[in-house]
Amino acid sequence: MIFESNQIGFGASGRNGGWCSGFLPVTLSELEKTHGRIAAIEMYKESFRTLDEIENVITDLQIDCDYHRGGTINGATNLVQKSRVDAEISEMRRFGFGEDDYRTLTRDELSNRLNISDVITASYTPHCAALNPAKLVQGLANAVENLGVEIYENTNVVEYADRHVKTQNHGCKANIVIRATEGFTSQIKRHRRTLAPLYSYMVATEPLTPRQLSTLGWQNRETYHDARNMIIYAQLTQDNRIAFGGRGAPYHFASRVKPQYDVHTEIHEKIIRSMRDVFRVSRELEVTHRWGGPLGVPRNWKPSVNFDPKTGLGSLGGYVGDGVAAANLAARTLAHLIINDKHPLTDLPWVNHPSRKWEIEPLRYIGINGLLKISESMDDHESKHNKPDKIRSFILEKFLGD
Repeated sequence: MIFESNQIGFGASGRNGGWCSGFLPVTLSELEKTHGRIAAIEMYKESFRTLDEIENVITDLQIDCDYHRGGTINGATNLVQKSRVDAEISEMRRFGFGEDDYRTLTRDELSNRLNISDVITASYTPHCAALNPAKLVQGLANAVENLGVEIYENTNVVEYADRHVKTQNHGCKANIVIRATEGFTSQIKRHRRTLAPLYSYMVATEPLTPRQLSTLGWQNRETYHDARNMIIYAQLTQDNRIAFGGRGAPYHFASRVKPQYDVHTEIHEKIIRSMRDVFRVSRELEVTHRWGGPLGVPRNWKPSVNFDPKTGLGSLGGYVGDGVAAANLAARTLAHLIINDKHPLTDLPWVNHPSRKWEIEPLRYIGINGLLKISESMDDHESKHNKPDKIRSFILEKFLGD
């Protein structure tokens, strides 16, 4: 059975940016440092293969979720961003991934895929799809209910322990208890410092007219982001809206998560300005939707899959906003851990490697918001001076590498 504190799709599973990406918030080099070269390569290969798995599930279950695998484009608008794009491609080559996995786009290739002003170089990978996340999660919920799984919505779990779950009004015994709470993990008392809830916000425009769509040249629904420090992400929806998101919202003291945080006027206006800078045609479009929500961030910035057969307790998550495909791979991995069939997925480097907890307050509040300010100021410096901000970059790397 599944306990859902609100409705299916209320959290990140239904309100994310609609990216189904085979990439992870942890790099190949970082994985190599902790688990070795072979393990790093296998982790990424399995993540890339997950898109095929998801496509098969969508097809077999006949889930209409606007899925389209157009890949993703990573653009650079200054020389510092270009160096990051080039470095990502170099790293992929160092680990044996070829042009079929990640490559530089020529100017003609970029303009034929997506006409964006001020981009001096861009990379492309096919390992990403665009979709409607709310439609996907509802389709999956219907599928598991048809298999006999009971889903209890509006049922808040207040605590759990070995083989026992307690809701506000009832208790339930279970041989296996899995926590999959992501950005809402801090609402469970014993997990206040397990994952920090960082808010991500999005907007969507009215549909593009045929003329506007032709101006953009966006024919294959590639997702788009660029190499700035403060993350942005965009997709073209099935009905030709630009859906554009970004991070950088302030962290709330004591890991608070509240409904009123789901809309943030200042951050939404920043996102709209960024969208209009990236896609100039969007200046002609009305913004019709604004929303947001928390994503789960572990202290080491690395997702994990954990299971203890002695207690029956398990968890998966910490996707740092890259959870649509990663959640599929994590769930399949966890299933093999539970049945203990020695499947190769259970040897992946994220298995039973949880992060240490976040610092206590007010250190957590100061550190996270300081990190966000540093990222934003680095982008301003790079844009104005067209060179790296070495001091802030060192601080950022030191914090994330801790």
